[in-house]
Amino acid sequence: MKNTIAVLALSSFFIFSACKKTETNNKAGEKTEVGQAEKFIVDSVKVNDSIMITDSLQLKYSSKMLVFPSIKDKKLLDSIYFTNKNIQDFSKSGIENFIKKDKDGYYKSIKKDAKEWVLDVENYQEWYTSSSMNLKSNMNDFMHIQYIWGSYEGGAHDNYGYNERVFDLKNSKKVELKDITSMPRNKLEGLLKQNINKINTGTTDENGKVNNSEMLLVDVIPATDNFYFDDKNLYFHYSPYEITAFAAGDIIIPISWEELKGTLNAKFKERMKIK
Repeated sequence: MKNTIAVLALSSFFIFSACKKTETNNKAGEKTEVGQAEKFIVDSVKVNDSIMITDSLQLKYSSKMLVFPSIKDKKLLDSIYFTNKNIQDFSKSGIENFIKKDKDGYYKSIKKDAKEWVLDVENYQEWYTSSSMNLKSNMNDFMHIQYIWGSYEGGAHDNYGYNERVFDLKNSKKVELKDITSMPRNKLEGLLKQNINKINTGTTDENGKVNNSEMLLVDVIPATDNFYFDDKNLYFHYSPYEITAFAAGDIIIPISWEELKGTLNAKFKERMKIK
């Protein structure tokens, strides 16, 4: 069994003045200024491992989780680690131990049914499970984390998906849509349908124009809690099969602050310096 465990520091310390800026790239290809919170600490733990079940079947496990030594609020930490309800120790060693147990549980679950599944594995295959937490930005004490998962256990293709969450570090809570805008959901859904082709995710027509709408599986695009934002737009992120066919991949739909004008929460607008 091959076993590699690496404890990485994504960023040992973000110790910047409140006015210091850095740039990140969003999927639309635009650069966004991101102000870092003062004395904000972020580490990460990463575990990669693989094991042969039979001569023709290899299992791979990969997990990366962020660690936040400077965050002490348990309710906020529970919300940050919402995909892993059993975490009690949020320290680096506690997160590492959790990942190891999760890895062992994955192997055990596959081995349990291996005799049945191996009969279907005539040629060499690699099955896997992976998950990752990525700090995308920390702007005006709004921390955006992207959660990615993927897996393959035979079949035509693997599966993957995204969760976007923004956390209000000033008030120790997850940001909800109502904290941003009072626009009714039916009107938001109208804007989502209208803007679906604004970001190129790889689906184009014969003339090279973005054509995500061609693969829509729904009549109404729901305004979900899977969103994030920058200084220009509010973005809704949809995983494969959620609103479109798998071939379309994941879809990100922007709604500009201008389109939400008159409905923005006053405190949010002031904090984000939206004109």
